Amino acid sequence: MALRTVSGRNGMVTAPHRLAAEAGLSVLRDGGDAVEATVAVAACLAVVYPHMTGIGGDGFWVIHEPDGAVHGIHGCGGAAGAASLDMYVGLEAVPFRGPLAANTVAGTISGWAAALESSGGSLPLERLLRDAIAHAEAGVAVTAGHAAVAEAKGPELRAQPGGYAGTFEPEGRPLSEGDVLRQPVLAGTLRRLCEEGLESFYTGALAADVAADLAELGSPVSAEDLAAHKAFRPEPLTVRIGGTQLWNSAAPTQGAASLLILALFDRLGAGTADGFDHVHGLAEATKQAFLLRDKHMGDPAFEAFDWQALLDDPAALDAMAARIDPARALPWPQPPQWGDTCWFGAADGEGRVVSAIQSTYFEFGSGLVLPNTGITWQNRGSSFRLAEGGWNALRPGRKPFHTLNPALARFDDGRVMAYGTMGGEGQPQTQAALFTRYARYDADLQEAISAPRWLLGRTWGDQSTTLKLEDGFAPELYAALAAAGHAVERVGPLTAMMGHAGAIVRHADGRLDGATDPRSDGGVAAW
Repeated sequence: MALRTVSGRNGMVTAPHRLAAEAGLSVLRDGGDAVEATVAVAACLAVVYPHMTGIGGDGFWVIHEPDGAVHGIHGCGGAAGAASLDMYVGLEAVPFRGPLAANTVAGTISGWAAALESSGGSLPLERLLRDAIAHAEAGVAVTAGHAAVAEAKGPELRAQPGGYAGTFEPEGRPLSEGDVLRQPVLAGTLRRLCEEGLESFYTGALAADVAADLAELGSPVSAEDLAAHKAFRPEPLTVRIGGTQLWNSAAPTQGAASLLILALFDRLGAGTADGFDHVHGLAEATKQAFLLRDKHMGDPAFEAFDWQALLDDPAALDAMAARIDPARALPWPQPPQWGDTCWFGAADGEGRVVSAIQSTYFEFGSGLVLPNTGITWQNRGSSFRLAEGGWNALRPGRKPFHTLNPALARFDDGRVMAYGTMGGEGQPQTQAALFTRYARYDADLQEAISAPRWLLGRTWGDQSTTLKLEDGFAPELYAALAAAGHAVERVGPLTAMMGHAGAIVRHADGRLDGATDPRSDGGVAAW
């Protein structure tokens, strides 16, 4: 049966795994606010969706407060102090797997802590992590998506040092759909966070154990690197398009690209939903945004480009939009980006709306599962360039370029929308598809997500840079796009290649609408 938009009033959570959505809703029912619910979701996803996310990764938040204030949090770690070019002598690139890929601090937990500091909630951390701990101890059924990743990536993951095979292949084979995954060591780490406090991940007894695990496995991340890490709170980037104010994360994320795509498309006057003008226009706006992104996006401590000034300059945006040919495709490709991720959102009865995203970058990150803490460590730093200078060049302490970007919108009629997706290069494109369908073409929220999608470039391990389209568009669209010069590739019915999207809309009267992606194992929980 087709998914339908879910409605509620007192609270709502959407997540790419139903158990995580239920964990967040239970926090709302117990008097928690949307931030506390989001922490519960994030912790639960780290357990039940470990191929996509974990506490050994990074996370980003955009929060809309009941009074209309919008603020952001970056739980994003930098490169280890020892992660210099000397460490990679003889290599052309940072490896995607293994100890040398685990070269940045994991910032997710610091993001939780910063979010809770800004929250008016009062529930204890033990309550927020209760469901995550229970699922890690008792076990959770492996989903079809998890099983497919485990089968495909098993050879490269089980070869890594640490606890991957013992945790995720306990019977000497990849876990299959329906098998029970138990993570008692990770459960113990989550309990310790409750007992010792979230700061213990960076400066406490837990940090010492994490650093010892990393050192044993050969990662350059040290106790000193963990202690030096802090979450930070840059103002989200924002742009106004017809009747709506949009927000997204600041650098080093590609949030500016997501905003640029919508700002450029808004200037094209495209017509019918999912027609040629819509798909071509967004694909070409994506190219313009990515060309600029790939020159200037990165750690703001190393990149001086003023993204907010660009977004505030109508003439500059007009000039970018004018480069788009309404009938012909710009030759492509450009170098693409990877990424596997979980986006999730929550809203409470007070009017607080949260858009959040966290990731270990590739599926199961670096492949290092820390033996004494059960943490899967990210490989976000494998995106660094081994170069003396320039864009995203590896330097100790530098934060890597991030595909992660949580989106939020406030409409002039009072609606507030949190939305996002996993999917690397596809994140800004899926955001643009679902937002324009809902906001410009008045599609139902769930239909805006369920409808067929497209993707320019690669995501989720696919290296081609074609314009990929799912089945279900009007037959003539595929031919028209090809005739315009797009390298059209049909990829069949709904596929996880297009990301796992979700959205929550809070209406001015307090009503909540939520949607999840049929491409995921997700759910919307509401009351």
